[in-house]
Amino acid sequence: MNMQLCPLYSGSSGNALFVQYGETRVLVDAGKSGKMITDALRFIGVDPASINAILITHEHSDHIAGAGILARKLKVPVYATHGTWAAMAGKIGPVPEDFRREIESGSDLLIGKLGITSFPIPHDAAEPVGYRFWGGSVSAATVTDLGYFTDMVMSAVRGTDLVLLESNHDPDMLKANDHYSQALKRRILGNHGHLSNEACAEAAVRLADTGVRNLILGHLSGENNTPRLALTTTETRCELEGIRLGEDLCIDIAYRDRVGGVYTLTPRDPWAE
Repeated sequence: MNMQLCPLYSGSSGNALFVQYGETRVLVDAGKSGKMITDALRFIGVDPASINAILITHEHSDHIAGAGILARKLKVPVYATHGTWAAMAGKIGPVPEDFRREIESGSDLLIGKLGITSFPIPHDAAEPVGYRFWGGSVSAATVTDLGYFTDMVMSAVRGTDLVLLESNHDPDMLKANDHYSQALKRRILGNHGHLSNEACAEAAVRLADTGVRNLILGHLSGENNTPRLALTTTETRCELEGIRLGEDLCIDIAYRDRVGGVYTLTPRDPWAE
């Protein structure tokens, strides 16, 4: 059975990732308006009413802006850690008790036939997590909004078929940005901020060594990065390490202002299904 993913939006202005395995369909984060997200789902041929759940990574507005309205309108449960639920209080409107699901970071859950594992990430939020998805012999992971690529994150996402990985900023562009305060720059550059292009490239090399074959660069800054710069930084580093682009590793971009590509992951072993 195939798994499909589509980064509907990815960036500081809003995040939402669509994941499907079999008949199970979930959203990871809902950081745009409910209308924008439902329109994006329809754009890729998905009926919003078919969504089974919303998974939240952390409580920052670019990840939760539409979560409450979607939960109420679509009548679907919202999954988040205890710390994230506490930090979201009052930010997404009322979520009926029947739709509220609390998860423990590092735990597994099953929604339909889609397996999901959460794992902690280093970010300046209450109890942030990334997610790994698995079904049969296919798996994928999303890991954005992290100050650095920890060994725990590496262990959680190694060997997946696809990883959506943050490539947030170019440090030189960030440092030269007159619109950002020094405090904000320190936050972004810190160990609980956001992953730079160079740090993303280093993580890409490590992930390729574990068998990851598809990488989507996400959560790009609108002011401190460009898609071309992010892509070139990671591709150049991979080539220097002898990784054959398009063969050993395929790299693509998730966009902040429009719907990204739809990625279909097929079982490596056809007998595993």
